[in-house]
Amino acid sequence: MGSSAAKEVIERSLVEDILEEYRGENSLSHRTRRQLVNILASDMTERHGRFPSRQQKEKYALGIITVFPSLKDPFSPKGYVNQDFLLLFGAETATKLLEKWDTSFKPKVIKEAKQLTPSTDLCHLLKAAEKLAENDDNDWDSDMASVLLLLHLLPPSAGRKRRTKISPRDAADKMVHFHKSCCSIDEHLQERDGKPYILAVGRTQSRIDTFYIAVDKQLIPCQATSSLGAFDELFKSHYAFNLNYDESLVHFYSFVQTTIFNIDATSTDESPRVRELRATILNENNV
Repeated sequence: MGSSAAKEVIERSLVEDILEEYRGENSLSHRTRRQLVNILASDMTERHGRFPSRQQKEKYALGIITVFPSLKDPFSPKGYVNQDFLLLFGAETATKLLEKWDTSFKPKVIKEAKQLTPSTDLCHLLKAAEKLAENDDNDWDSDMASVLLLLHLLPPSAGRKRRTKISPRDAADKMVHFHKSCCSIDEHLQERDGKPYILAVGRTQSRIDTFYIAVDKQLIPCQATSSLGAFDELFKSHYAFNLNYDESLVHFYSFVQTTIFNIDATSTDESPRVRELRATILNENNV
């Protein structure tokens, strides 16, 4: 569909004051952006159902950046990853991880991880998450360390194709991989499968220069500059590209999906461990 037709799809869904604000300011306030996203998400759901096709989502995304060109994600060829997720679930859902992780989830994940059987990896992650490490270049920053602690709390599943479970360290590498900036990225990509993961490029793990989402041996630069922002984009990329979770990370991603983003919480098939951890965390001071 061309730009003109896509533009018409958007314009018929908008109230005039949103268009007037953009014409006057060449931008939209945070409040108006939320209003815009909620209007379009409601319109798309009404017209195409709960799970619109990729073609339908792309039509709306193209319409947005045609009517509001200054809102296009400059780091994405089409500006779709965040826009796809916003259109599917609305602004309130899309911001949950970034708004709630530090205050509502991170402290409780650290508390639960302290009850696990200690290992070298776990101890390093706990120190990094609590910012107790002495600038160890081999440690992740506090946010990424706490996300990886969640992975330890939800051990990787064996998967239908595996007879044995993989270790949390191997599972973590399927979610985020550190790559030294002096080494060839192309060689690394050729050795990986098509499931999305974060490729963190820098001199050391504690000094990352750029985050990418790697999928199907291609790199998409993250709009975010923080590790938590990169993880937020990684999770959303599964919806933007209609991809299943990696088999070894199903429990981990299911928890993020249902407990943090509250997406399909009552209809998703979850393991007892996911349900148990959700109950523990949400019942403590009511997240």
